[in-house]
Amino acid sequence: MTYEEALEKISSLLEFGTRPGLERIEKLLELLGNPQDKLKFVHVAGTNGKGTTCVLISSVLRKSKYKTGLFTSPYVTDFCERMQINGEMISHEELAGLVEKTFPFIEQMAQNGEIITEFEFITALALQWFAQKSCDIVVLEVGLGGRLDATNVIKTPLVSVITSISLDHTAILGDTVEKIAYEKCGIIKENGITVCYPDQPTQALEVIKTVASERHNRFVLADMNSVARLSANITGTGLEYRGLLIHLPFIGEHQVKNAVTALAVLEVLKQEGFPIADHSFEAGFSSASFPARLELLSLSPIVLLDGAHNPDGTAALAAAVKRYLGGRKVVAIMGMLADKDVTAAVKNLEGLFTRVITLAPSNPRAMDAQQLAELWRAGGTEAEAADSTDEALKNALSLAGNEGAVVICGSLYLAGEVRPRALELLNAK
Repeated sequence: MTYEEALEKISSLLEFGTRPGLERIEKLLELLGNPQDKLKFVHVAGTNGKGTTCVLISSVLRKSKYKTGLFTSPYVTDFCERMQINGEMISHEELAGLVEKTFPFIEQMAQNGEIITEFEFITALALQWFAQKSCDIVVLEVGLGGRLDATNVIKTPLVSVITSISLDHTAILGDTVEKIAYEKCGIIKENGITVCYPDQPTQALEVIKTVASERHNRFVLADMNSVARLSANITGTGLEYRGLLIHLPFIGEHQVKNAVTALAVLEVLKQEGFPIADHSFEAGFSSASFPARLELLSLSPIVLLDGAHNPDGTAALAAAVKRYLGGRKVVAIMGMLADKDVTAAVKNLEGLFTRVITLAPSNPRAMDAQQLAELWRAGGTEAEAADSTDEALKNALSLAGNEGAVVICGSLYLAGEVRPRALELLNAK
């Protein structure tokens, strides 16, 4: 089986959509020999910040010489980004081999009316790979929610982590912060340890504390006072942590809170018998990378790429633009999915851009570029729709000039399409 054929097999399950519940993934993993039971996990749920928190934890662990698996979603430019060991993606050949070996079990279950979804299959592939490679520890990001997410098939993890909670996927997870928090807290298992993001809404924090107590967990609220901020600019944030000088290569106040959450998790792991040397904190943080999360692609002109697509995410982007790009001419390239809170995203970012160039991501749920441009114009911002990535990038770079800035935002789908071409154009300058 080729890599392309493997991706076709995986995407063939997409039509079954997202169907919460653990019965199907439990059955599939049983057929595969329950690889998840051979592994130790840090399990991470939340609305925003899951990916960054996972990347920081895994980066420090691998600098401490632990064979570290990382499972995140979605990917930006290469499907294999979703499963990595020690910072290296699964190879295309290995993925194809896993799919070829596993897909007959999918077909076997389908004959019995048990239809596996795309995310369940991807989760099963990752767990198999991590077990085959004998990972010491796996940092596992929840796909959607927590309680009924396919990743929640694991037993009590080393640490359950709850990152920032806000309204998103309300049709599936509930229309209040409390309901969403309850779904996220589904990853909290009996007699475990729960680490919580330091700046939760009060209602969410109460739910998290209650569930952790009911399930006899040690509860750790990450402490913002554990770090001192020494510097902050467009390339990242300088932190002092227990006498260590740490460079966080991500920008924005919310990223400092994600970093504090990751540090709290790593301290718990140290207490649980996973020694972590001081230099691993410094080396792990400074070498961490995460595409399309306020990612700095260029300094002249400044080009920022961000996949934030919900109100909290776009509010964080707005804060970063105000803090780091004040006084510059800022041109945005924006594309969003129509089922996201587009109105809130535009409102959060209003007044920050000289002009907005809109694009429709290559996704059936994409909002029409003309329609998005009209929303911006209605709020008083000059906006125009582009027909292609090249047109949008060339116009934006020309309008911004070397002293200005370009912000590419609105969707991880858009980020994945635009990032490779943006890097080509910037490298050719």
